[in-house]
This record gives sequence, structure tokens and C-alpha cells, in this order.
Amino acid sequence: MILVTGATGTVGREVVRCFPPGVALRLMTRNPAGVTAVRPGAEVVAGDYASPQSLARALRGVRKAFLVTSRVGGDEGAVFLRAARAAGVRHVVMLSAASVTDARADDLITRWQRANEDVLRQSGMAWTLLRPRSFMSNCLSWAEPIRSQRAVRALYGTSVNACVDPRDIAEVAVRALTGDGHEGAAHTLTGPEAISAAEQTRLLAQVLGVSLRFEELGPRQARAALLRRYPPELAEALLSSARRQREGAKAAVGSGVREVTGRCARSFAQWAGDHAGAFAPSRPHESEGSGTSGSALG
Repeated sequence: MILVTGATGTVGREVVRCFPPGVALRLMTRNPAGVTAVRPGAEVVAGDYASPQSLARALRGVRKAFLVTSRVGGDEGAVFLRAARAAGVRHVVMLSAASVTDARADDLITRWQRANEDVLRQSGMAWTLLRPRSFMSNCLSWAEPIRSQRAVRALYGTSVNACVDPRDIAEVAVRALTGDGHEGAAHTLTGPEAISAAEQTRLLAQVLGVSLRFEELGPRQARAALLRRYPPELAEALLSSARRQREGAKAAVGSGVREVTGRCARSFAQWAGDHAGAFAPSRPHESEGSGTSGSALG
């Protein structure tokens, strides 16, 4: 039995889709009622990192697990790993971030990810680390201004990031969970090119067949926007990440996706083409809400 945590999240739901038929899967989520699509044969269970009893139930009979944690600065990873070891789990594949290898990165999110990696390596279980750059799907946060104003706004719009398609992360995760040779490995996952927000805007305009404008945010504007959504320390971590990107820290293109899957990583143009509907005007009575989650630092 393989357990997928964060089964309704950006990467988790893609992980579920990638498993080949016949694999025994259990999907853990805080809200099973919110799972709208389930693989045939997959079991959906309620699980909360704050509830040891629910973790014990979710982990019963599990031998491998895909671990995603989201409460920055919290101890969700340590709590889950203690429960996993007690339940007899043998191998954990954990979603981390590429920023952990950058000695210049010392923000809250990166320190938390490094601590999670350390706990997993010291857990006594076999481990695999997935270290992606920022998710291409983070651009979904632009959907509303694209629909309503034909505009994209971002900080340091010409700085580049070798962002990665969450579907590629998911495929690597599934191969690590079902294949051999991944125990003790750390896979850095990038897209096939480093790309800027301004260039992403141009490609989205091309895919959508509309004219879009890119508007550069100043640091004060960006800080104010982040503080409307996040606590101060988290907002400062994201600003620090943006400054590192401006300095070129996220431009390197790696071969991790190709090495594990045997094919090239998907480009942003491919991602945009496959997700054009998320940016198109909503039909009458259709919700315009769009959510985004993912690797903010990468």
C-alpha cells in the first residue's frame, strides 16, 4: 500500500493521476468530502497532522508514502515521520525545494525545508527527496487580472526561474515510489529553460490569442501585496526569494526530470497551452475563483 498525502494539492493530485493501474493507493486529506475525483481502487481517508490517531489509521498497512507538508515553520513533517516509522513504513518520498542547496538562502521557508530534510534522513526509513524549482502553476494566481484587466503584475519581471511543471514532479515521485534506485537520492527538478514573468506573459498572450501587458511591481508594492496575504515573516521570505532570483540563483537548468523519466521536462509553453482554460473568461454563472499553491521559493 502506498499513501499519498496532500492528495488534493497541486502536486498530490497529479501524483495520484500518474500511478499505473493496479497499484494499491490510499489518499490522505483533511477533508475527504472535498475529493471530487478518485482513481478506481484508491481509498480516501481523513488524516490530519495534528491528530496522531488519524495518522495511525491512515498509515495502517502502508509501506511507502509521498509526503507533502504546508504549514511553514511547523512540525508536520516530524509528526508524520514518527507515525510512519511506528506504522512500519519503509520508504518516504518527500517534496522539498531546490533552494535548500543554495548557501545564500536563509529565509524562513528554506530553513524549514532543510529541517524537514534532516528529520527524514535521520528517521531510520529509506528516503528520497524531490527538490523542484518554482511551480509553473504559480502563474494561476494571475488568472483573475488576466481575465478582468488583461494584465500581469510581478516583481523583478525580467529575472528568470527554471520553473517546473507539477506534472513532471508527480511523474518523478511515482517512479521513486514504484521503481528501484531512488533510495537515498535527492532529485533537483527544473523545467527545460529559465524563463521570466515577462516572457511567461508573452507566451500566455500567444496561447490565449489576446493582448496582455506586463506591469513591473516595485519592492514596496510587492511587499504590500504579500502582506495582504501572508504573515510578515513569510512575506519577507518570499521577497528574499525574489531577490535571489534577480541575482540569478534560480536560472540553472537541471537534468533531473530526464534522468528519472527518460524524457525532457515540459516547457512553460506546453503548460500554458494545457491550462489556457484557467485564464479564459468565465461563462455565465461559472465561478471565476482560482487557487494556486506550490513551491514559492524553488
